[in-house]
Amino acid sequence: MHGKSFAHRSELKHAKRIVVKLGSAVVTRGDECGLALGRLASIVEQKRRNLNGTLHELLRMNIVPIVNTNDAVVPPAEPNSDLQGVISVKDNDSLAARLAVEMKTDLLIVLSDVEGLFDSPPGSDDAKLIDIFYPGDQQSVTFGTKSRVGMGGMEAKVKAALWALQGGTSVVIANGTHPKVSGHVITDIVEGKKVGTFFSEVKPAGPTVEQQGEMARSGGRLLATLEPEQRAEIIHHLADLLTDQRDEILLANKKDLEEAEGRLAAPLLKRLSLSTSKLNSLAIGLRQIAASSQDSVGRVLRRTRIAKDLELEQVTVPIGVLLVIFESRPDCLPQVAALAIASGNGLLLKGGKEASHSNRILHLLTQEALSIHGVKEAVQLVNTREEVEDLCRLDKMIDLIIPRGSSQLVRNIQKAAKGIPVMGHSEGICHMYVDSEASVDKVTRLVRDSKCEYPAACNALETLLIHRDLLRTPLFDQIIDMLRVEQVKIHAGPKFASYLTFSPSEVKSLRTEYGDLELCIEVVDSVQEAIDHIHKYGSSHTDVIVTENEKTAEFFLQHVDSACVFWNASTRFSDGYRFGLGAEVGISTSRIHARGPVGLEGLLTTKWLLRGQDHVVSDFSEHGSLKYLHESLPIPQRNTN
Repeated sequence: MHGKSFAHRSELKHAKRIVVKLGSAVVTRGDECGLALGRLASIVEQKRRNLNGTLHELLRMNIVPIVNTNDAVVPPAEPNSDLQGVISVKDNDSLAARLAVEMKTDLLIVLSDVEGLFDSPPGSDDAKLIDIFYPGDQQSVTFGTKSRVGMGGMEAKVKAALWALQGGTSVVIANGTHPKVSGHVITDIVEGKKVGTFFSEVKPAGPTVEQQGEMARSGGRLLATLEPEQRAEIIHHLADLLTDQRDEILLANKKDLEEAEGRLAAPLLKRLSLSTSKLNSLAIGLRQIAASSQDSVGRVLRRTRIAKDLELEQVTVPIGVLLVIFESRPDCLPQVAALAIASGNGLLLKGGKEASHSNRILHLLTQEALSIHGVKEAVQLVNTREEVEDLCRLDKMIDLIIPRGSSQLVRNIQKAAKGIPVMGHSEGICHMYVDSEASVDKVTRLVRDSKCEYPAACNALETLLIHRDLLRTPLFDQIIDMLRVEQVKIHAGPKFASYLTFSPSEVKSLRTEYGDLELCIEVVDSVQEAIDHIHKYGSSHTDVIVTENEKTAEFFLQHVDSACVFWNASTRFSDGYRFGLGAEVGISTSRIHARGPVGLEGLLTTKWLLRGQDHVVSDFSEHGSLKYLHESLPIPQRNTN
């Protein structure tokens, strides 16, 4: 293994031999009056467990380890200049580098009292942490002062790190002083998380994700300043490219499908697959988005005359930079890109590696469309080996994260996001309540479409609630017969199971999203009991009532607290395209900002514009000359022709 350093953080998990250098600032207290015992103990405890395992392994091999408590290292008096290929041991940084290379270690971790290497002195306004440092980048770094308690400053650490890197040892410089975190920093680094500065000899061909975030931010701001007609023109051009370049897109998608064969489950392969009809539908959806984009950014929502010559406007503006993480579905890329373009948002896209060929060509076409108005960089596709967890920490670059994929993906992102809001739904546990006054002709069609049309979708039916009066009726028999023909596995809820002489398969949990041809059936005594069941076990996604009684239906529509509530309609209508939004970035079950299928409107926020004439608040005081009017003013109509 040794002889070549790791090229990427993700490879650090393969490190077998590691040297950890603790800087003086890590093991001393902030007042410089002794050891920081708690911090030191948390780090040592981690290493103690490793030592324990090492000693046991040596004993198992009949080797008697001898540990000398008096071991010490004193740097020899060497000249201040280094010989070719040799590093002078003048401080603990150079000592650690020398030891790491001599011991042929895979990784050297240098823990200091700073987060890592910055492009300017830490603490200055413009200082940015350098995620990955390459040997050729030395000229772009400004070094600050030495450590308050140690011998070597950051310059010494960088010099030692580069020497170790040249010797085949990977290096990470990170902060070891954070309370509660210091004991975990070593394992975080080895697990490949974005901690500190990673030294690498291999420079990637493209920009870093941090650079992509900055490009999306600046590109998005330019995009937002375009005229609505110009943003619509970009989207129309992208729609044309989807059909004009159909053969190239399908060829790239074929490569993805061939590579995924045998590795992905059938529902995921279906999501991964593109076709001529899918591309045609995508193009139609994009043109819908283009049409609605005419009245998006800069729309005046309200106007108020605060006082004479002091007028206030509330206008729509983009959210900023969106990070959309999606699995399997490459058709998601142009949909989300079009919505971001229409709403003037910068966009970072992170697709699954199973769709890499498809995503690459679709992104190239998106950038080609953006280029017609000089905003190519507004939409970025993350191709580096960034872990989702690391992307979720970029709170200075990303304003909103939108996950599109499995409920597990959404939960993981919601857990990993630090300081960035997440728009999404953790589960799609959709219910259909069949009322005692339901139409025999409608029920079977609605249940079949909701459950069987696309069972892997988040808006597919998962629990069927049936009024008790319908048991042992022709309508009930029709439902069961249809489900058997469609090969749907039935799970019986506790009440339903008690009515049966046979038990199909008693449900393990009433809060289950099957995502397949499986369905839970439960019995309720009334519409109120159905509502109570939905509120207890549902996920606030999409819930349906089937009934001919309008009063009962309206009661259900008003009382069910879900993002989408339907009467005599399939759950599968819960979709941006079907709602006429053109497409959706996802379905939100949160109650803040957007809810349900999130289209163009959900990607906008507002700002307030106040236009005055030398107005000051003191003019409105008790003894001031002005009074507040707070008059509502008419909103001007925008020309959308």
